[in-house]
Parts: sequence; C-alpha cells; structure tokens
Amino acid sequence: MDSALAIHRFHFAFTITFHYIFVQLTLGLGLLIFILKTMALKTGNEHYNRSARFWARIFAVNFALGVVTGIPMEFQFGTNWSRFSKAAGGVIGHTLAMEGLYSFFLESAFLGLFISGERLLGRFGHWCSAMLVWLGSWLSAYLIVATDAWMQRPVGYTLGPNGEIQLSDWWALIFNEWAFWQFWHTLSGGVITASFVMAGVGAFYVLLNKTADYGRTFVRVGVIAGLAASLLALFPTGDRQGALVARHQPVTLAAMEGHFESGERAPIAILGQPDVEKQRLDNPFLIPGMLSFIVHKRWDKEVHGLNAFPRENWPDNIPLLYYSFHIMVGLGTIFIAIMAAACFLLRRGRLFTARPLLWILMLAMPLPYVANTAGWMTAELGRQPWLIYGLMRTAAGSSNTVSSGNAMFTLLGFMGIYSLLLMLGLFIVWREIDHGPGHPHSAG
Repeated sequence: MDSALAIHRFHFAFTITFHYIFVQLTLGLGLLIFILKTMALKTGNEHYNRSARFWARIFAVNFALGVVTGIPMEFQFGTNWSRFSKAAGGVIGHTLAMEGLYSFFLESAFLGLFISGERLLGRFGHWCSAMLVWLGSWLSAYLIVATDAWMQRPVGYTLGPNGEIQLSDWWALIFNEWAFWQFWHTLSGGVITASFVMAGVGAFYVLLNKTADYGRTFVRVGVIAGLAASLLALFPTGDRQGALVARHQPVTLAAMEGHFESGERAPIAILGQPDVEKQRLDNPFLIPGMLSFIVHKRWDKEVHGLNAFPRENWPDNIPLLYYSFHIMVGLGTIFIAIMAAACFLLRRGRLFTARPLLWILMLAMPLPYVANTAGWMTAELGRQPWLIYGLMRTAAGSSNTVSSGNAMFTLLGFMGIYSLLLMLGLFIVWREIDHGPGHPHSAG
C-alpha cells in the first residue's frame, strides 16, 4: 500500500470515528427523551419535563458537534476519494442528498422547536416535536447506513459504457436487505450508548445524593432501555447481520473469527491471537462446532476458512479485524450482564442502595463508545480490500493527484481542531451535568 493511500484511509477513518462519537449518543438519546416526554404527558408531572429538557440540552451539544464534524466528510469524498465519487456518485449521491435535505433539516428544525418553543407549542405540540426529533435522527441514520450497505452489498445498479456505476433500481438501493439489518443493529448500539450514559449520570447523582430523585429516574429509564437494546443487538439484529456476512462476504467471516482452515464442525474462538503468517490461532479457547451452528444452524456443516479464498481477497489487516470483532462481542455480552443485574435489582427494589452496581453503571459509560467503534471497524475492515464489494478496490478509489504530504497536512489540522472541539464539548456537557436537571434554566 502506498503512503498516500494509507493516509487517505486513516484520514477518513479518523474523521468518521470522531464524528460517530457524537452521533451514536443522539441516536439513542432522541428515543429516551421521547420516552421522558411521553411520561410527562401521561402523568402531568413536571419532574419528567425537567428531565427531558436536561437531556435535550446534552442532545443539542452532541448534535452541534456531530454537524460540525460530519460536514467535512462529505467534502472528503471529493478531495481524498475523487475516483470513487466519480464512479459511484450516481448511486450514493441519492442517499447522501436525501439525508441532508430531508432528515437532517427535519431533525434540526424540530430540535430548535423542542428546546425553545415549549410555551408556544403547548404540551402536546412539544411532545410531537420530541417525536419528530427522534424520528428525524433515525431517518438520517437509515439513509447513511443505506449508503454504507450499498458499498457492502451493491444492488440495483448497472455499469455504464465508461465503467461508471449507474443506479437502475432506486427501491433496491433504499430497501437493501443489508441496510435493514445493519440499520437496526446500528440503532441498538446507539440506544445502548444513550442508556449507559443516562444510567451512569443517574448513578452519579444517586451516589452523591445530588438531585437524587432525578438520578433514580435516569437510572430506571436507562437500565430498562439498555437491557432491551443489548438483547436486540445480540438477537435478532446481530445474528441476521452475521448471517448476511456469512452469505455475501464469507472471507470476511473467516477473518473475523480467525478461521484459517476449512472444515466441518467449525469452532468459534472465544480467545486467541491470530498468526497470519502461520495461518493459525495461538493459545486458542474454542467451542467446537459453534461457528457451524451459528452460520448454518447445524453443528456438522462445513465453514470455509481463509485458505479457501485467494490471498489477494483477504482483508488486509486480519489481526485488527479479529480483535475489533471480539471486543465488540465481548463488550456486548458484558452489557447484557450489567443491565440484567441492574433490572433484577430494580424489580426487587434494591438497585438504588446497591452502591457497587451503581459504581459499575457510572464507570461503564465509556464502554459503549468503544464497542460501537469496534463494531464499525469490524464492518469497514471486513470489506477490505474492496471499497465497493466486488466492484472497486480501495486502491482504485482514492484521489491519485493528492500527495501524501498534502493528505498528512490536512490530517494533522483536523486532529488539532477536533481535539479542541472535543475539549469544548466535554466542558459544556460537564457543566450541564454539574448544574443538574433542577437548575433554574431547566424551567424552559
């Protein structure tokens, strides 16, 4: 891989990973704010309105930072990936334009109304604005996921006379099966993040006995939503996403699992270190037959290993792909355990006195960010060496007139500016948490 291509790839990976730090929270928080507003509308209790306003301010901070860090990625298609844009722009331009023109403006307009227009809208109108913020964020996510899903499993296209990729079936692009399951799996991850953040902030308030009544509400809503989302991330969304990988990208599945040799009763690796040169897992802890069962729903079926595929079609960083996948799955299992334990104690009426579990909820807040990042790394590393799976290799899509020095210069600039944005965002969010939901400006 030449140095310019490597920098182009890292540049986009850095900007999209940083951008998604903010997006994943808004994906889940929109739903949780709507739940709080529904509780306020149903009970007439101002406590839930104050709770919703508090989280709306944190949503707004993340939304603003998501916009600022998301816009440069659109330009990167032209600056760093011009050959890809020229070839595939006639397809991905549809979903990207729709995301900007429809869902983004829907979400941003009603977010402004939700934050500033409560007295104007009234109780029911304000509840409707919360619903539209939530639905707008999910519509935006679907259109972006549909773009990525087309790159993972291209459908509804024809090749033009000069090799350009032309959209022939708009409905196939929008309702790509890969997009459907990837979307719900992505949303599950976003709700997990928001649930852990809400429950963690609530645990912080309960442990400090600071606005503890709001803290108990946040913990209650967070752990219930978190358990539901964690289970959905495992099944059916994770299971069906894995089945699509096995069907359409079998070499990716083999790399994710560190499965080098084809064979029946294929094991699944719980632990191990992939040695690509020797084509084996070192120090493996295996469950025999489990990979065959997950893929084929039979214990004795054959699963193709990496040795069944040409080496030039292998993902180009198998160890990183393997570890990313296992970090995602491992953390997902931990999330189910934490939230199940919290819901059990909540049902028994003992959660708010179980200080060790409250500490776990508070300290676990960063972990969904790690899991979501690892999940997206699994998806994008697994697609390599293809930019559009089966159609365009990554090396053929970059801008061949942008030197490595130019790319490095902009990468360093982005790193510096984004570091300042992150510090600013953390400061504003911490200030809101420190003020708490009972602060006078919560009254709207």
